[in-house]
Amino acid sequence: MTSYTEQATSEVAEINERLEETDDPREGYRMVLERIAERRARGERIPVDLERLERVLFAECNAESQGR
Repeated sequence: MTSYTEQATSEVAEINERLEETDDPREGYRMVLERIAERRARGERIPVDLERLERVLFAECNAESQGR
């Protein structure tokens, strides 16, 4: 059985790979929000790394929308 930490690390690594394939931070932010929503719906903890990634992408989206 895969541990919680291994699963969370794998999930964040997968998202990071997909983020490298897109130039649009909004797409990455949407992916992260979907993963968080899925975990919440299943009653699972949200990995710290996933929460951190969500905050970083949110900041990037805000900066981009303000022309920075």
